[in-house]
Amino acid sequence: MLHSDPIADMLTRIRNALLLKRTSVKAPYSKVKENILEALKRAGFIQGFEVEQESEQLKTKFLKITLKYSSQDNNSSVISKIKRVSKPSWRVYVGYRSLSAKKLNRVVKVLSTSKGIKTDYEARESELGGEVLLEVS
Repeated sequence: MLHSDPIADMLTRIRNALLLKRTSVKAPYSKVKENILEALKRAGFIQGFEVEQESEQLKTKFLKITLKYSSQDNNSSVISKIKRVSKPSWRVYVGYRSLSAKKLNRVVKVLSTSKGIKTDYEARESELGGEVLLEVS
């Protein structure tokens, strides 16, 4: 199936899995998605992920994303909202000075910078701006 925005497709899969209280979800593999998931893991929004190969003959890879749930709040998910900011038709860029210096409201932006994909806190510390890919809270 051809998707015009594969990152938005992955985010929708995560949202749907959270609504169904699933522990994991699969998404088609890409290096960008792998880097986004690594940033989400560093920020503490997902438990982890692994790259799986479906079959040797097809050589198709998938990302198996393990979702994180709070043990305190009767198994509510750590991710309450996940939203795509920059879209293929509308790119959103920010400078590092406009990024929040502190983790006040627990909204984390994931940016594509010249040094790779980073959270807003990491980009601010490295003095890097870039394209805002998504927001997670």
